[in-house]
Amino acid sequence: MRASVVATIGLGANLGDAPATVRAAFAAIAALAQTDLLRTSSLYRSAPVDSSGPDYVNAVVQVRTTLSAPALLAQLQTIEAAAGRERPYRNAPRTLDLDVLLYGDAHMDSPTLTIPHPRMQQRAFVLLPLAEIAPQLVSAQAMAAVQDQVVQRTE
Repeated sequence: MRASVVATIGLGANLGDAPATVRAAFAAIAALAQTDLLRTSSLYRSAPVDSSGPDYVNAVVQVRTTLSAPALLAQLQTIEAAAGRERPYRNAPRTLDLDVLLYGDAHMDSPTLTIPHPRMQQRAFVLLPLAEIAPQLVSAQAMAAVQDQVVQRTE
C-alpha cells in the first residue's frame, strides 16, 4: 500500500456559475477514493492571467491521498470533464481548472505533470488562498513578488 501524501490542489473557474462550480469541486475532491479532504481556502476573485473572459474564482485545497500524483491528476481531470471542461486552446476560459500544485515534497517533470506547479509562485490567485490554509508553504518573498496582482477574497 502506498503511503499517504499531502497534496495541494489549485481550483479555478471563470465560466458559468464559477463560485458554485468551485464549491461543487470541493465536494467532488472530498469524494475521491483513497483521498481525504483536509483544508479548503476561501474563494478568491481575480482577473484572468494569460487568459481571457470573465474574472476567475479561485481556491486551494489540501488532501491526504494514497493515489500517485499521476493518478490524482487523472481523477481531477475526470472532475473537470464532469464540469464541462473543454480545452479548445491553451489558457482558454474554463468551467473548471484543477491543478496539482504540490504533492508532498515530490519534484516531477513529465509531459503531463510538473510538480511543484511551475507558475504557482508567480500567481497571487494561488499564493493568497494557499497562505490561508498552509502559511508555512508561502514565503514572504513570494507574497511580495505578487503584491501588485489584484485578488479579492469573496467568501
